[in-house]
Amino acid sequence: MQEIVQQAVTEATVAGADYADARMVTEESESLTVKNQEMEGIDRSRSVGVGIRVLVNGYWGFAATARANDQEVARTARLAVAIARAAARLPGEAVRLAEVEPVVATWSSSVQVDPFTVPLEEKVSLLMEASRRMQEVKGVSFAEAVLDLYRRHTLFASSEGALIEQTIVNSGGGIEATALADGEMQRRSYPNSFRGHITAAGWEHIPRLGLVEEAERTGREAVQLLSAKECPSEVTTLVLDSGQVELQVHESIGHPIELDRVLGMEEAFAGTSFLKPEDRGKLRYGSDLISITADATVPGGLGTFGYDDEGVPAQRVPVIVDGIFQEFISSRETAAELGQRSNATMRADGWQNLPLIRMTNINLEPREGSLEDIVGDTRDGIFMATNQSWSIDDKRVNFQFGCEIAWRIKDGKRMEMYRNPNYTGITTEFWGSCDAVGGREEWTLWGTPNCGKGQPGQVARVGHGTPPARFRNVQVGVR
Repeated sequence: MQEIVQQAVTEATVAGADYADARMVTEESESLTVKNQEMEGIDRSRSVGVGIRVLVNGYWGFAATARANDQEVARTARLAVAIARAAARLPGEAVRLAEVEPVVATWSSSVQVDPFTVPLEEKVSLLMEASRRMQEVKGVSFAEAVLDLYRRHTLFASSEGALIEQTIVNSGGGIEATALADGEMQRRSYPNSFRGHITAAGWEHIPRLGLVEEAERTGREAVQLLSAKECPSEVTTLVLDSGQVELQVHESIGHPIELDRVLGMEEAFAGTSFLKPEDRGKLRYGSDLISITADATVPGGLGTFGYDDEGVPAQRVPVIVDGIFQEFISSRETAAELGQRSNATMRADGWQNLPLIRMTNINLEPREGSLEDIVGDTRDGIFMATNQSWSIDDKRVNFQFGCEIAWRIKDGKRMEMYRNPNYTGITTEFWGSCDAVGGREEWTLWGTPNCGKGQPGQVARVGHGTPPARFRNVQVGVR
């Protein structure tokens, strides 16, 4: 593999590239789904290929191939150079790259038990038992249990002298109970919606999820939601669980701080951002309790790595400090626009695509207290848990999010259950209304394996470490 990527760089340079890099990527995945104690599907995939990126006179060219032989790699490198020369005919300023120190290195995520070596019978048995326990709850119509396993091996080389080998393994799972009655459908998920909780770890993560142990409660809450009242419409105090805070961070902080959006490079498809370069160090993004870091070094995150797809080492970047916006996440190209160095956020969805600025682990730093402490300190309000839907405008300002379940808080206690809860807000006003952020004991590093961006679209694996939090004067329900 080293010979392949080094040959690709050499061929591109000989063909006229001023800069070239090559990534050879091998991806493996396995997804299992059990529904109502029947095997819904076992999906396995494996993909291998080489992506070659070049700069010629300040213009990008990119080409990729799944046939990694000498002749094909040479042809693909020449094609990338030809594409860059064609791009030079289009209007636009020449690309400049911020400097980076090239390294020769190897990096791997932590794995105790290789999930791909665990017997299929053991995996299926776990999912069957979780499904069975949900189905035992009277009123549960569908009981689904899933596992998702993933491994990526990358070898990166550049004309600047970098040669980096990385291996990343992700494992996760979840359960979902659906109840139907009288034209109404309600759903409860555990430990989070959209296929559960995925992290950068091996099989050792799966037993810790407690899918079997939480199955009965998950099914019971789905059934209870059928007879629960609709969430009322009011302006009130809102308490969110860690899982919903994850989605709130992702959509209203993670995407707006991507510097390619700010500079208009994603405007056609993914949208822009309300942030401007001059906001750094000045804009109040949230209350004094809000501190956000972009941390690609924290163990276990889906946004954790040793080096990004430009060979820049992983970093921990203060994005918001005590409510004040400090920094964007950037690439070598966009960082150069601000006279800075990249903070290592360029990643591609496989060998066949160009790297884009992607979130790493965008984390809300913990403060003090548990969820129950926050609820106990709330005289009147609503507690919502587990994301169900999201909508936000292309500048990441106005949003509406729905959750699976909610409870009225009265005098520090959870009371009546509500179904179909949702809330709306304006990004900086919402984060400015935060007056409680939970502590380290309930801070969870969640995985988001389905973050979409780019044109054509790419899907990235990103992470968010979040505790529960409380927000004042929030519009909940339908106005």
